[in-house]
Parts: sequence; structure tokens; C-alpha cells
Amino acid sequence: MESFATIPMQWVGPIKIAGKEVNEEVNVPLATYETPMWASTNRGAKVSRMCGGIHTTVISDTMARSFVVQAPSAARASEISQQLQKRHHDINEAVKFSSRFAQFQSLDAHIVGNLLYLRLQIQPGDASGHNMVTKAADQVMQWLLGDYPELRYVSISANFCTDKKVSAINSLGGRGKYVVAESIISRELCHKLLKTTPEAIVDCHIKKNLIGSTIAGSLCSANAHYANQLLAVYLATGQDAANIVEGSQGITHAECRGEDLYFSVTLPNLIMGTVGNGKHLGFVQENLKKLGCLEEREPGGNARRLAIITAAAVHCVELSLMAALTNPGELMRAHLTLERHAAQAGKRS
Repeated sequence: MESFATIPMQWVGPIKIAGKEVNEEVNVPLATYETPMWASTNRGAKVSRMCGGIHTTVISDTMARSFVVQAPSAARASEISQQLQKRHHDINEAVKFSSRFAQFQSLDAHIVGNLLYLRLQIQPGDASGHNMVTKAADQVMQWLLGDYPELRYVSISANFCTDKKVSAINSLGGRGKYVVAESIISRELCHKLLKTTPEAIVDCHIKKNLIGSTIAGSLCSANAHYANQLLAVYLATGQDAANIVEGSQGITHAECRGEDLYFSVTLPNLIMGTVGNGKHLGFVQENLKKLGCLEEREPGGNARRLAIITAAAVHCVELSLMAALTNPGELMRAHLTLERHAAQAGKRS
């Protein structure tokens, strides 16, 4: 029998976002058991409204699936790989046959011994694209095996994507929506709202996010806690929450610009959509509608809007946490106070 888990959710903001695709103030739903996230995001949102907004840029928008076939030899695998670079029309036709929404972007090859790994990238419209790109990859593979009968099927999923696993390839090339969110915050705002200075945030960022992540062996990742915010947004908007594994890979950057603070978050793996599995649920539809992500737009526009809003929300809470970490005891005091308040409210309800 189907049942549902109940997770506390609040709308936070509004967050002021500036950019080509989103240029407005937006409230964001966060579903989380870590209730201090609401207050922390609200603090970052207030900063966004007073500093001129969080500027967002979508670098790329693709979904990838890798598959692997076996050739008689490395030499033959290499020959086929080179030929495929000249057969984009044929590959595009195979992708188009799989779905009217899938748009072929690229097919990259990597050879290990006599194994030919192929990484297909498509633009999936407003879907996150998991099933769409797998269907497209299956169609491309069938075409490939038909045109090159010496090849043998190994697997439709080859871990060269990479799906729900930490990897360098996703962080460098992007998988899903690759979004940067950045802002410039004055010294006065840092002091008034964040209770710190630009220099203190930059210093903490270097020693925590950069050096700390390096000695921990983090892979293409240096941030304080992207995963917390991503999970909260993913659960509120019907996303596959397992994608925070690669989604939380990203790099925070902070620097002093004269008297001001430049602060940015880079998220190369925001895998999310506004149509598909999970989006049919009533509360998800309601949340997406309030976010303006169910409008009549060009294909992919609603999903990109959702990714932009998500990146801005990550920026808010990342900034707020980094500011809190510059003040001894602030983080723990906030958690104790806010979580105790949430627990008492839960008992009353």
C-alpha cells in the first residue's frame, strides 16, 4: 500500500535574483528536517535584496549517459571512435528517433584496452533527463552495433556518465544544469546583516573550503554545505534526491574587492526538471506553480528557471553559514535555539 513521508517545509525569501532568464524576487520552498536552514537562507535572502541581487549564469544544460561496447582490439576501437566524430548526422538521427524532446549535443569516446566507452550528451528540455538520455543512448548503441557488427554489447550504463556518484568528469564538463550564482556585498552589509567582515569570510573560506577540502581529498569540490540546500529544494520540487551526490560537488569562491566582498557558488551538476516522475504529485505541482516553473516557455526554460532559483538559494545559505563560522559559537547557538523551537512547535501541533 502506498504511503507518504511527511517532511517539514517552509517558504523562505524572497531572494532577489538578477540575470537574463530570471530577474525578480522569488520565494523558495525548503523541505528539510534541518530547520535552521530556513532562518539561515532568509538571512542570505535579505542580503540579496540589499546588495542588488544574486547574479546567475547558466553555463550549460545537458544530460549524459555512457555505455560501453567491446571491440576486437584497441586499434579497431580507435578507428571506430575516429569515424564516429564524422558521423554526427547519423547519431543525431538515432537520438531524434528516441524522443521528440531530446536534442543531441555530443558523443565523447574513451578507450580502455579493447573497450570503447561512449558518453552521450543531450539537452532534455524540461525533464531532468535520466530516462530520456538512457533511451537515446540505447538507440545510438543499437545503431552502432548494427553498423559495426564486430562490436559487442557490454552495458548500457558504463559509469563514465557519471550517475549519482562523485566524479571528476561531471564537475569539469557538467551534467544537468551548470549554474554560477554570484554577488557583491558591501562591508557595511557584511557588518550589519552578517556580523562579520569581507576579510574574515575570505580567510575562513580559504582555510576551511579550500585547504580543508584539499587535505580531506575532496574531488573537484570546495564548499561548506551545498547538499543541505539541494536536498531541501529537491524534496520540495519532486526531484530524484539521490542526485545530490553529484549535485553537491561545486566550488565556493570569495575574494575582497576593495571594501566589498565578492561571493559566488558554482554548481555544475544540478540535475532537475519540471516534468517527469515525481512532478505529478499535488504538493509538487503547487510548489512549481508558485515558483513560476510551469509557464509556457521555450523547451527547457522552466527547468533552467528552477535550476537558477536553486543556485540562488544555495548562494544564500552558503553565505550565511560562512559568515556564522567566522564567529566562535554562533553556529551551535543557532542550531540549539532554532531546533529546540521547531521541536516544541512540532509537539504543540
